Amino acid sequence: MDKQDYYELLGVERGADADALKKAYRKKAKELHPDRHPDDPTAADKFKAVNEAYDVLKDPQKKAAYDQFGHAAFENGMGGGPRPGQGAQGADFASAFSDVFDDLFGDFMGGRGGGRGQRGGRGRRGSDLRYNLRVTLEEAYAGKTAQLNVPTSARCEVCNGTGAEGGAEPATCPTCAGLGKVRAQQAFLTVERTCPTCHGRGQVIKNPCGACAGAGRVQKDRTLSVNIPAGVDTGTRIRLAGEGEAGLQGGAPGDLYIFIEVAEHPIFERDGPDLHCRIPVPMTTAALGGEIETPLIDGGRSRVKVPAGAQAGKQLRLREKGMPSLQGSRHGDLYLELAVETPVNLTARQKELLKEFEAEARDNSPRHQDFFSKVKSFWDDMTS
Repeated sequence: MDKQDYYELLGVERGADADALKKAYRKKAKELHPDRHPDDPTAADKFKAVNEAYDVLKDPQKKAAYDQFGHAAFENGMGGGPRPGQGAQGADFASAFSDVFDDLFGDFMGGRGGGRGQRGGRGRRGSDLRYNLRVTLEEAYAGKTAQLNVPTSARCEVCNGTGAEGGAEPATCPTCAGLGKVRAQQAFLTVERTCPTCHGRGQVIKNPCGACAGAGRVQKDRTLSVNIPAGVDTGTRIRLAGEGEAGLQGGAPGDLYIFIEVAEHPIFERDGPDLHCRIPVPMTTAALGGEIETPLIDGGRSRVKVPAGAQAGKQLRLREKGMPSLQGSRHGDLYLELAVETPVNLTARQKELLKEFEAEARDNSPRHQDFFSKVKSFWDDMTS
């Protein structure tokens, strides 16, 4: 059977440049890798054909020969490209495959603790830590200094974090010669894996520290003083660099992230920078007008005028009496919602006065009259 055109195999035009070829090869290599198609007996041949095509087209001399003579350029000894029967495509294939090794296996070998990023590294970075801190609304308004007790791992003081007895320097790993990885031949693939002896660090501890068993860190509770700025809200995240878990065998420490949760308040309800407060108002005050006293989040109080004829649900606004912004440039507002209260437990005299008022009332309830006017029209329409 005739071989498929190399450009068609990669899905590119004949004039494609090196970047386009590499991008197309990475896509095809991921798509056709045999590990992704364990039930397809032809998967290995398809994958091999794509690698053969890229091995030729990525080399300017081989590409020029292929463009002129096609597959015949590499038959009967012509050129230096791949030939049938050459096995795993030799060193040229290994070189081509190494270009996309990280893309193909990054999901399985990646992360901070493994893969190429640890080659020759001194130690592994410590993990980041999360601390959930609950504060009151008053504390969120004014800010506070919080004392946190954080259980974590700290640098071993006996070995100074090296993990070696007496603080000695780690030795080069004999398995990987300090590279942090080893190679294994699998069929026609040369696969790099994290070194099982040093776990990708490239170094080993010959005489582990007795205090930390060679880890370079020990479990320890720490007390931290943290400044919580005014204006924080639920979901605010504060990062303390280097205050997380200590690194392994001299590695850099992780970070500590503090997540804020603001507790519910019995009087105020928060809406971003604004505060809302529902205040009961006597019926007489709502009708005649007057003043009410309202609390403020800073612990103070304010006198507010209620206009005559105020209805239930009316909002009064106090500018910049809400929460401060994290930048400290301005405050939100405080909104007071009036809840007109009907009197209860009336005395005989109070009932008598209300009956007299009812008898005298004419146009004092416009909403009531408007509503029942609409109700009457509705009933009339239904009966007609």
